[in-house]
Amino acid sequence: MLKRLFDVLFSVAAGLLALPILITLAMAVRIILGSPIMFSQERAGKERRSFRMNKFRSMGTDVDPDGKLLSDDERTGKFGRLLRRSRLDELPELWSIFIGDMSVIGPRPILLDKIHALGERGILRCSVKPGLTGWAQINGNTKLTDDEKVDLDIWYIENRTCLIDAKIIAKTVLVMIFGERRNEKHLAEAISAATRRDTTRAKLQ
Repeated sequence: MLKRLFDVLFSVAAGLLALPILITLAMAVRIILGSPIMFSQERAGKERRSFRMNKFRSMGTDVDPDGKLLSDDERTGKFGRLLRRSRLDELPELWSIFIGDMSVIGPRPILLDKIHALGERGILRCSVKPGLTGWAQINGNTKLTDDEKVDLDIWYIENRTCLIDAKIIAKTVLVMIFGERRNEKHLAEAISAATRRDTTRAKLQ
């Protein structure tokens, strides 16, 4: 209940403070990338229930001579990279936090098929609400493999405290300013915990 109260208060306060930025970014996306302004997609929420996540669009719609969309990297220009690096493209997710589909802190919401492919790890990863930022995001994010992200996410779920949540919020700000870096110490802890979990599961089977 306290976490939900924090989520509501945070989303309302941050939304009001960020309103001028939201309006400015919406106009910039419309001018630079065109319509639609938002990128909307079904993602896996708590207990693997789907919800629609919205964020500012950061990629263009460029296609090759055959009419096929170019790769994500080719369609992401300087403006899109700036949005992603600063995390400003994710500001619309404050609405998802306000209505209860997401939390401020938790594993980032990913596609349902990816969750299903993870099996038991996917079930555990979805035992909490997805977050605007999380343990994997402050410990490497795009510099991590998918498996490394999952290990970090599950480590957070099994070890989360108010102190760790406060640390994630503080470090998220630093990542927005200075960029992403792999934290090999935290990654090693998460991988070690995953190995112990797999060993225990194997003994019980």
